[in-house]
Amino acid sequence: MKKLAIKDVAEATGVAAGTIRMWEQRYGFPEPARTPAGYRVYTEEDVVAIRRVISYRDSGLSVPAALERARSLGGTTDRPSIFAALASGDAPVRPQRLHKPTLVAISRAIEEEAMARAAGPVVIAAFQHERNYRAVEHRYRRLAHVADAVGVFAAFGECRIESDNEPAELPIDASAALGHEWAVIVDAPGYAACLVGWETPEPGRMFEALWTMDPEVVRRAAQVGAALAGAHAPAWSERLQAMLADRPLAVESPVAGLTALTNRMIHYLDAESGPPPA
Repeated sequence: MKKLAIKDVAEATGVAAGTIRMWEQRYGFPEPARTPAGYRVYTEEDVVAIRRVISYRDSGLSVPAALERARSLGGTTDRPSIFAALASGDAPVRPQRLHKPTLVAISRAIEEEAMARAAGPVVIAAFQHERNYRAVEHRYRRLAHVADAVGVFAAFGECRIESDNEPAELPIDASAALGHEWAVIVDAPGYAACLVGWETPEPGRMFEALWTMDPEVVRRAAQVGAALAGAHAPAWSERLQAMLADRPLAVESPVAGLTALTNRMIHYLDAESGPPPA
């Protein structure tokens, strides 16, 4: 891999060498190697990461937020699942225990709202089993006609990416944590929402689930999903990660407390509905 001096990085990105040093000292980003003489040495990946920071700053993020997002995007993810990334992030979303019928209802609401109002969304979903996806495939095909990208994880026999107007079918490896998850993520400039659930081992199809309309959390979920797609579709994954890096966050942020209030309503509805009859 080509080694770059800090002046080379500054020329390639337009960010002053002093600013790059300040980011490293204050925020630990980027993380250059050092020569035996102590000089900083960078790579092309560092150049790409700094360019992402510039894009995030242009979209309105603060320096710390832009640096953290660029750091988390990388080329891969250290999180084995979308649920893990959201539940243990810097601003974790509190999960709640929900029955499968409740997840179905929330998923459908998010999907239909996306079809009704989202312009050019990025949509990522995880269905565990292929049969679960086939039952709602018609909705995702409709979404694909208005979306910038649609990716669907399930236990498919093979990866299938035919065109931009069709959902990308992304296999889940048998041992992958994602095989135990349920996810619907919609990231659009005017609408952001995601639901992610992890199926517990107890009987009755119970899920530890979290959902949010916070644009930054939704973007994090979309980024992790895009990175996880790289296992079977590296070109598609790279294109989607680049798209998300340059994409503005949803302009309509939810009012304070909206997600918490809705969580309470869902909790009461789920408690009343209980598990489906055997």
